[in-house]
Amino acid sequence: MSSIPDWCAEHAITEVEAFMPDLSGVARGKIMPTQKYCEALGIRLPEAIVLQTITGDYPADQRAVHPNDRDMLLHGDPATIRIVPWAAEPTAQIIHDCQYEDGSPVETVPRYVLRRVLSLYEARGWRPVVAPELEFYLVKPNTDSDYPLEPPIGRSGRPESGRQSYGIDALNEYEPLIEDIYDYCEAQAIELDTLIHESGVAQMEINLVHGDPLELADQAFLFKRTAREAAFRHKVYASFMAKPMAAEPGSAMHVHQSVVDAATGENVFSDAGGAPTALFFSHIAGLQRYLPAAMSLLAPNVNSYRRIRKHTAAPINVRWGYDNRTAGLRVPLSGPQARRVENRVAGADANPYLSIAASLACGYLGMVEGLEPDAPLEGSAYDQPYELPRSLEESLRRLSECDPLRHALGERFVTAFNAVKECEYAAYQQVISSWEREFLLLSV
Repeated sequence: MSSIPDWCAEHAITEVEAFMPDLSGVARGKIMPTQKYCEALGIRLPEAIVLQTITGDYPADQRAVHPNDRDMLLHGDPATIRIVPWAAEPTAQIIHDCQYEDGSPVETVPRYVLRRVLSLYEARGWRPVVAPELEFYLVKPNTDSDYPLEPPIGRSGRPESGRQSYGIDALNEYEPLIEDIYDYCEAQAIELDTLIHESGVAQMEINLVHGDPLELADQAFLFKRTAREAAFRHKVYASFMAKPMAAEPGSAMHVHQSVVDAATGENVFSDAGGAPTALFFSHIAGLQRYLPAAMSLLAPNVNSYRRIRKHTAAPINVRWGYDNRTAGLRVPLSGPQARRVENRVAGADANPYLSIAASLACGYLGMVEGLEPDAPLEGSAYDQPYELPRSLEESLRRLSECDPLRHALGERFVTAFNAVKECEYAAYQQVISSWEREFLLLSV
């Protein structure tokens, strides 16, 4: 990869979008003329921006940032530079890492949290491989939040009226928008494997090609931005809410994960004869033990928990099984080199850096602690009890009480994350819903 100034000159870039993902996965940064950006080779942002909630507020608990609200220095990662394909003028977008003046990392930033977890694997001579799958809905523009979302009008001039799992003609209803998504992704080197129509009305799923966790988190982060922008241009919304419509299935971000030997490239989940290894089972056991405590990173919003319900293609526990989609942890049918675990717990609304970091951290803890899973499940996991937290409040409490996860992810990060999410939960608690008005107003 050439230097950022050289790349910008080569592509005649006139403007740079310089940003970092915050705790909610929102791009925060600055848009600058190329010359000014290249002269500075980075930007400054106040450290407190990491603690901004999804509503734009800040928590009272500011322990995770310096009391002076000092600057963070953002340094562009040359590996992330891409064209902004929808921009009118030649524009680059660059994802940044955050440091302090002395060069030490900002431990509360999601990209660093994922790097931290990857360094734990590296110290053991392991290298994780992941493949995220992202589900999302296309919906009609909704400018009044008091009204429920509706599916958009397709090429036929009609909205979908029924579920069309894997429907090719249903997918083609939105062909012009989908073509733009493909073109935008190709221009940004976002490697899409497949795109399908999911089970919900106007619900889509994209699979990203497997690879390095940081690169895949970058791609998932950029894909969300890309899908929303492409939809805007067709007067449609693309929503990654976990449960945007009451009568429809929720949207997930399934993460396929495996681990290879960094020296040989061989999958450590399989032995020389192709059989599953003790490390494979320990990875599953780590997910089983620690995912409930990591739930707030995979289900970070109050809406996230509306998705976790029986018989809605979403898991309710951390049972595991071979090719069992009702389980929270599915082992797909594959050859020995592709042996992997699919974590089906995370919602599409999760920050991809944090959900991948949390999932890998759970598996890592199982491997180093030598944990053993229960027996693989035969039959439906929906017949088993709930094991996952049912609310954001419970999830945050479990994370704060789990020492191994706090150490793996970073104490300072967990303090920041919990402060932000507790502030958001408190704001939500002030809202009176239409259900309460309908059933309680004149009846209690």
